[in-house]
Amino acid sequence: MSSHPFAQTPDALEAVNQAVESVEKSVAQARESVEKTVAHARDSVHHAKERVEESFAHTCERVGQAKDQLGASVGSAYEHSRQSLSNTVDKTRSVWQSVGLATSNWFDTSVAVAPVSIAEDKIDWLRTLPFIGLHVMCLGVFIVGFSWTAFAVAAALYVVRMFAITGFYHRYFSHKSFKTSRAMQFIMGLWGASSVQRGPMWWAAHHRHHHKHSDQPTDFHSPMQHGFWWSHMGWIMGKSAFKTDETQIPDLAKFPELKWLDRFDIAVPVLLAVAVLFLGMALEKWAPGLGTNGAQMLIWGFFVSTVVLFHGTVTINSLSHVWGNRRYKTKDDSRNNWFLAIVTLGEGWHNNHHHYPGSARQGFFWWEYDLTFYGLKVLSWCGLIWDLKPVPPQFKHAHLKYAKD
Repeated sequence: MSSHPFAQTPDALEAVNQAVESVEKSVAQARESVEKTVAHARDSVHHAKERVEESFAHTCERVGQAKDQLGASVGSAYEHSRQSLSNTVDKTRSVWQSVGLATSNWFDTSVAVAPVSIAEDKIDWLRTLPFIGLHVMCLGVFIVGFSWTAFAVAAALYVVRMFAITGFYHRYFSHKSFKTSRAMQFIMGLWGASSVQRGPMWWAAHHRHHHKHSDQPTDFHSPMQHGFWWSHMGWIMGKSAFKTDETQIPDLAKFPELKWLDRFDIAVPVLLAVAVLFLGMALEKWAPGLGTNGAQMLIWGFFVSTVVLFHGTVTINSLSHVWGNRRYKTKDDSRNNWFLAIVTLGEGWHNNHHHYPGSARQGFFWWEYDLTFYGLKVLSWCGLIWDLKPVPPQFKHAHLKYAKD
């Protein structure tokens, strides 16, 4: 009787089944492990991909920002360069315009000048180069030497032109302290213009302004408000006092000949300088014993005389409100000064003048020498001027009332 070999061995069959189950279990575990590994690997790859994508996106963003920043920097640099170039062009144009304006003002004072307040005023160096040149040319005395002839001409022109300033520019054009004809008025304007202190209208307008605002902040040349040097010469070198304020001088502005003298105020000084030069050349040729020549006469007779004349005149601005005595109680700090009365042919009696500006005489009392007034008296005797205004007694002796009070 035959049978299956394993029929007789159930234990062996059980063992085989167990082995199969064990293998199947191991395979299942291996499959699970593999699946987990693959899933983990897939997750890692996915995460790595995400990180790479994020990194790439971040890199692209930074590259974009860098590009934008570079573009902005380049644009800013371009705009800055363009603006700098534009500013340079504007400044260069402004400089040339200033040079052109200043040069034009040397010859024609009607050229427009922007108004400047006294408080903000500064020296206009370009426009005042001729004024500075007057002073520099005085150094020519070390080249041309000295002669008594040239010195005498310089002294004579000082006195003659100081009289024109004090008698005509001041007492007539500024204060109308006497009367004259229109022809003589023009002659007086020409005479005063030779002093190189600008035109009669400009001079009178500023002096009338001075009397209205004496020693106040708006006074162009008050040493009390602006200091010694500005009151002495800075004010005439600035812009605030350059123009002629015709509202101050409506009585003079109606005369075209005076307006011409005011507009071309360099014309008469140039003619005087040429005349002095030719005088020296003529003396050198026809009177060599006098020991002078054209260059020497020009330096002494024009430049030295003009500069001394200017500084002598403006001492009334810078010193007559500081140095001297006060006879009358005026609203300003004007003073009488005997020494300045010598230098300026009578203008040093400044406190007298501010007390009663309309008088043709500034030395109110007989001992107060006033050479300008004496010269005006001579002209009145010649019939060239008339109606010299005196000092009313109540004004002349007002200080006695002060003394009693």
